[in-house]
Amino acid sequence: MNKAISVLRKNTMIFVLLLVYLFFTLMTEGQMFTPLNFNALIIQNAYVYILATGMLMCMLTGGNIDLSCGSFVCFVGAIGGICMVVKEMNVGLAILIMLAVGIIYGIVLGYLIAYMNIPPWIATLAGYLAFRGWAVALLSANSSTGSIAPFPDSFLKIFSGKLFETAINVLNIPCLVIGAAAAVIVVVSIFMARKNRVKKGYEVDSVAAMITKIVILVAVILLFTYKLALSGGIPTVLVWVAAVVLIYQFITSKTTIGRYFYTIGGNREATRLSGINTKKIMFMAYLNMAILTVISALAVIARARAANSTVGTNFEMDAISACVVGGVSAYGGSGSVFGMVVGATLIGVINLGMSLMGIDANWQKVIKGIVLLAAVVFEILNNKDKMKD
Repeated sequence: MNKAISVLRKNTMIFVLLLVYLFFTLMTEGQMFTPLNFNALIIQNAYVYILATGMLMCMLTGGNIDLSCGSFVCFVGAIGGICMVVKEMNVGLAILIMLAVGIIYGIVLGYLIAYMNIPPWIATLAGYLAFRGWAVALLSANSSTGSIAPFPDSFLKIFSGKLFETAINVLNIPCLVIGAAAAVIVVVSIFMARKNRVKKGYEVDSVAAMITKIVILVAVILLFTYKLALSGGIPTVLVWVAAVVLIYQFITSKTTIGRYFYTIGGNREATRLSGINTKKIMFMAYLNMAILTVISALAVIARARAANSTVGTNFEMDAISACVVGGVSAYGGSGSVFGMVVGATLIGVINLGMSLMGIDANWQKVIKGIVLLAAVVFEILNNKDKMKD
C-alpha cells in the first residue's frame, strides 16, 4: 500500500497531464487529437521546453529565477533580424553573432550575481526592463513597421522546417522508424537504470510499476510519432528541444557538476565549506540560461518568421510555471529535467486546449495562475507527508 502511494506521489503530474489532455479532447470534440494539433503542441511550445531547461538549472541553486529571458529573446531576435534581413549577412555568421551576444550577457549577468552578490531577481529585473526597450528601439530604427521580415529560407528550414517532409495525412515512414527506435531506447534505458540501482543496493519500484511505466511511455511515444507522421514529418524544432532536454538530463543525473547544482540549492553554506566553488556554479547557471535563451530566440523568430516587439512577452513566466508545475522546488535543491518536461507539456496542453475552446486570453492567465498555485501547494503538502513518513 505504501509503495502504491509512493508511486502515485512520484507520478502525480503525469496522471494530471493525461486527465487534462483527455478533458480538452472531450471539450474540443476530438480536435486536440488531430495530427496538426499534435504538431502545434510542439511548435508553439518549443520555447517553453528550452527556456524551462535553463530556468531549472537556476532554480536548483536555491529557487533563483531569470526574469530577463523573455525580453532577451526579443532583443536577440531583433539582432538576428538586423543581421539576416537588414544587413543580409550569411545565416551561419548571424547565428554566431546572436550566440556571442548571449554569451556576453551571460558572463555579465553571472558575474553580477555570483561575484558581486546582487540578488538574481534584481539583476534580471534590470534586464527585463532594459532589453525590451532596447529591442523596440532597434526594431523601430530598422523598420517603419517595427517588425523585421522575411527571414531567409535557409534559416527557417533549420529552426521551423520538417525532417523527411511529406504531404499532410500521408504516413511518413521515417518518422515511424524514429519513433520505434526511440521507444526501444527508452525501454533499454529503464531496464539498465533498474539493474544499476539493484546492483548498488538502492530501492527500486516493483516490477509491476516498472512495466506500467514502460507501457505508458512506449504508448505515448508511438502515438506521438504516429500523429507527427500524419502531420508532414518531424519538426526540426523538436530535434533542438530533444537535444537540449537529453543533454541536460545527462548533466543533471550523470555528472558531478550536475550534482553540485542540487547540493548548492539544498544547503549553500555547507556546499561551500565542503570545498565546492559555489560562486562558479551560480555563474554557470546564468551563463547557461543566456545561451539557452538565444536558442529559444532562434526557434521563436523562425516560427513567427519575423522579429517584432511582442516576441518573448511573458516567456519567463511560462518557463517558471513549467518548472514549478513539473515538481522543481521553489526553494531549490530538487527537481528533474523529466519533471520539467511534464510541466512544460501540461502548460502547453492547457494553452492549446483553451485556445481551441475559444477561451478569452485574460481567463487563460487566470487558469494558468491557479494551476501554478495548486502545484506549489501540492509540493508543500507532499513534503509535509514525506516528513511524517
